[in-house]
Amino acid sequence: MATERTQISANISPETKARLEHFARSHGLKKGYLIESALLHHLQALSELPGDIIIPPRLVVSKPSGERILERLSQPDQPTEAMQDLFKDD
Repeated sequence: MATERTQISANISPETKARLEHFARSHGLKKGYLIESALLHHLQALSELPGDIIIPPRLVVSKPSGERILERLSQPDQPTEAMQDLFKDD
């Protein structure tokens, strides 16, 4: 007995497409199987986990916030003594 299937269409970025194709090829999986598995996994997580636990794959920030982030990244604070102790090689 054949399993009923429905085809869907989605626009994705070239980077996502390349990652999908690379993963499918390197793991010997069909892209359709991989997409359906990922979608089922994501939908299950959304239904079973609290909303504040799900970390989105993309964060959208305003232009002023983005500029502040870039400034902080270009001029990072010096690590505290506690951070230095945490990363010391014993």
